[in-house]
Amino acid sequence: MRIAIVGATGEVGRMMLKKLEEENIPAEVIDLYASSRSVGKKFTFKDKTLEVAELREDSFDKGYDYVLFSAGASISRHYSPIAAEKGALVIDNSSAFRSDAEIPLVVPEINGFLVKGYKGIIANPNCSTIQMVLSLSGIYRRYGVKTIVVSTYQAVSGAGNKGVAELEKQEAGEIVSTVFIRQIHRNVVPVIGDLLETGFSTEEMKMVNETRKIFGDDSISVWPTTVRVPVAHGHSESIFVETIEPFTLDGLKSEIEHSQNVVYSEDHLTPLEVAGSDLVYVSRLRTFDSSRFLFWNIADNIRVGAATNAVRIMKAHMGGA
Repeated sequence: MRIAIVGATGEVGRMMLKKLEEENIPAEVIDLYASSRSVGKKFTFKDKTLEVAELREDSFDKGYDYVLFSAGASISRHYSPIAAEKGALVIDNSSAFRSDAEIPLVVPEINGFLVKGYKGIIANPNCSTIQMVLSLSGIYRRYGVKTIVVSTYQAVSGAGNKGVAELEKQEAGEIVSTVFIRQIHRNVVPVIGDLLETGFSTEEMKMVNETRKIFGDDSISVWPTTVRVPVAHGHSESIFVETIEPFTLDGLKSEIEHSQNVVYSEDHLTPLEVAGSDLVYVSRLRTFDSSRFLFWNIADNIRVGAATNAVRIMKAHMGGA
C-alpha cells in the first residue's frame, strides 16, 4: 500500500503519521508533502526516517492508494482533484468539500457505509462536529433528535501550530494577537471563523450543516456558539438536546455507553484528562423531562476531531473496498 500525507508538518499532519503507526497500517510507502519552507524536515515512522518533499502537481504521479490532506482549503481545492484523478482515495481534512452534495462527509461509526467501493474525495468533518455527532449517534437512532443547542470551548490547537505558539508566547509575556482576534491567554474569545451577515460565524455554520449531512437529516435544528479558550489540546462542548421520542435517563446512558468510541463517565472530566485519547467522553448528563437533556462532551480535537477520524475512514475503505 502506498500512502501520502499532504500538510505533514502541521498539528494534524503529524498526528496522521502517528496514527498510521499506532494502527499498524501496512504501508510499503509513506511520502510526506508540505510547502517549500518545510522541505527536508524529517519524521520517524516505525524504524524509518521520512523526509518532507515539496508538494507539486506531479507529486501524485507516483501512484498512491490513499492521500490524506490537512493543508488548508485552498491547497485541497487545487491538489485533491489531481490526486483523485491519479487513482488515489483522497481523505481531506479541510472545509473545501464538506458542503459538496456529491462528496461524502464521513464519520465511520455513523455513515461508514458511504465509503464502500467509493473512489474520489471523502471529506473529514469539522473537529467539533465529529465529537458531538459521535456522542449523539445512538440517541439519534433510538429517539430521534429535534433540536441541538451547543456551546463549544475549543482549544487553540484547533487553529494549528500557530495557535499553540501564540498562547505560549502570551503565557511568556509577549501579548501580541495575530492568530486570534483578541488575547487568548487568561481570556476566552467568543468568535471562531469569519462572521456572516446573519451574525453566525463560519465555524458555527459548519456544525449546523455538517450535523445534518452526517445524519442525513435536514430537519435537525442546530444552534451553535463557538468559543476559543486558552487550552492547548481538547475541545469541550456543553450540549442541550430535544428528542422526538420520549426517553428515560437510563435509556440515554445506555445509548451513550453502547456508542462506538464513546465513553460515559460519572466523573467531571476536563480536556487535561482526555488529551491523547481516541475516544469521546460524556459526563454531567442531566434531564429536564422525558424529551430534553444536557451533557458535557469532550475529546482530543487533533486526534478524534481530525487525524483519528481520517485514519478510521481509510480503514473503513480498506475493509470494504
